[in-house]
Amino acid sequence: MSPAATPRAKARRFAYYALLLCALTVTAAVVSFTRGNWLGIVWVLLAGLSSNVAWYYLRRSRAA
Repeated sequence: MSPAATPRAKARRFAYYALLLCALTVTAAVVSFTRGNWLGIVWVLLAGLSSNVAWYYLRRSRAA
């Protein structure tokens, strides 16, 4: 098994992807709100969800 295929590495990779998604959704929310579009609320909710996923996988990688 290669080092990149370990459960700890996979969990850490998922955490980084979720953090990237969180940053993108926060950016989308800011752009949406500055344009006066209330759809930014959905982006804020997605940012919260993705940050929770990132936190979960980061803790999972530390525990492994």
